[in-house]
Amino acid sequence: MLKELRVQNFALINRAEITFQNSFVVITGETGAGKSILLDAISLVLGGKSTTSFAFDNSQKTILEIIFDISKLALKDFFKENDLDYSEEIILRREITPEGKSRCFINDTLVNIPTLKALGDYLIDIHSQHQNLMINTPLFRYNFIDAVAGCLDERYEYTTLFKQLEKEKKNLEALIQEQQNLQKESDYTNYLLNELLDVKIQEGELHRVEEELNQLENAEIIIQQLSSSVQSLQETDINVIQLLTQIKNNLQSISKYNSKYEALVQRLQSNIIELKDIARESEHLLNDIEIDPERIEQLSTRVDSINKLLKKHNIKTEKELLVIQNELQKKISQYQNIDDSILEKKKQVDALENALQQKAQHLSEKRTKVRDFIQHTCTQLLKELAMPNAQFRIDIQHKENNELNMYGKDEIKFLFSANKGIAPSEVQKAVSGGEISRLMLAIKSIMAQHIHLPSILFDEIDTGVSGAVAGKMGDIMKNMSDTMQVIVITHLPQIAAKGQQHLYVYKKEVENKTITFIEELNKQNRVFEIAKMLSSGKPGEAAIQNAKELLNQA
Repeated sequence: MLKELRVQNFALINRAEITFQNSFVVITGETGAGKSILLDAISLVLGGKSTTSFAFDNSQKTILEIIFDISKLALKDFFKENDLDYSEEIILRREITPEGKSRCFINDTLVNIPTLKALGDYLIDIHSQHQNLMINTPLFRYNFIDAVAGCLDERYEYTTLFKQLEKEKKNLEALIQEQQNLQKESDYTNYLLNELLDVKIQEGELHRVEEELNQLENAEIIIQQLSSSVQSLQETDINVIQLLTQIKNNLQSISKYNSKYEALVQRLQSNIIELKDIARESEHLLNDIEIDPERIEQLSTRVDSINKLLKKHNIKTEKELLVIQNELQKKISQYQNIDDSILEKKKQVDALENALQQKAQHLSEKRTKVRDFIQHTCTQLLKELAMPNAQFRIDIQHKENNELNMYGKDEIKFLFSANKGIAPSEVQKAVSGGEISRLMLAIKSIMAQHIHLPSILFDEIDTGVSGAVAGKMGDIMKNMSDTMQVIVITHLPQIAAKGQQHLYVYKKEVENKTITFIEELNKQNRVFEIAKMLSSGKPGEAAIQNAKELLNQA
């Protein structure tokens, strides 16, 4: 329940502290006195939009605080999920600087506005004239019926599953689109892959093939030069090895005279051995050389094939070609497997749809069971609110082919007629301002019995009504306060008299500045205030007596 509201430097309020009882609280005051300021303050501290124009003094910070008792609410998980310290009494605070910067707190922990709003949804239901339009929204209609039917949790489970179905359908569509794209590319992809597979690329092959080809294409020159080298080294009458051997022998003959000569002999011997090895190796290489035009043609074809692929794919190495080949193989494999993936995804979608159809059927059955009760109860309440010919109907139709939506397979419409002989039609087409206020109050009173909300605040719920109807509206709201805290901003004395706590909003000039004040009225002051509401000017004895009667009747 809402326990206390503290307002500092907000609109026409310099400073105010308001304590609320856990009962039926009425707020009255002359037009323009500032009743709506309280609603604005509560809305703002619960995460509403702020502007610097809210400030009473634009040079000072605006501070708004609300204290709630949440001991009877199951909110420990919310606090845990949002890393907040839990306590049975919580303080929500909003601070707004003169520059318009805003900070929000829950129990002195800094939070963002979405968290503040999320918590506020559990704490209070603010019903303003604007909210009358909510009756035309699907969410309001489903929430109302499902609350009475006791299947809100079941519908939340359904909605979670429905969102999963929508996600899986999108995944299926993506797979089908991918299949179509792959089908368009498949022929060309197969062609590219087969082209690479036919060549049988090996990493580093091009260098080896080009080297062999270069040798074969120059075989005659190589044979000629190798033969000449071998001959010069060891086969001619005067050859290099023979000359070096002679020099070695000459030096060896004098080596006994100086050890340095012996060193030269050893060096020459090493060179002779190396040259003999070179001559033998050259002979081996010479024997390996063949003039093979057929092999040249074969290698040339191979080099051309590899180079064409490199140029086609705009790359430089066989390794890169192998990467492309691997990617193409993956694409082909993906195309071959996508049919199985689509089939499996369709099975998942079908299974989800079957499960949802069953849940949707259960929801529909529960809604149908409570439809007559809601229609009867709401119509009776409307009759008590001076609408004797009112008819309220709930039209529940299944969508074509049992098509599912976010709320099940039902399409729900609220139908209403206020006049005898006029068939009910959709609410938005059939209700005036005063009628929709009464209809919404009837609906809210039914909802209050099925949804545990600790506080509800009505603003302008009495628009377009007066007299006995207003008194009955007051009775309904007072009955609602038996199970929850009800706060109503009203301009009707018949409703004000029903209140168990009466807050009076007024303004006066202080030091040439208009300031709004809020005062809790005692019994005597309530009589005078309600008498004022009954009168066009200063209340006379008759108005005061009438006010006393209204209070006694309450």
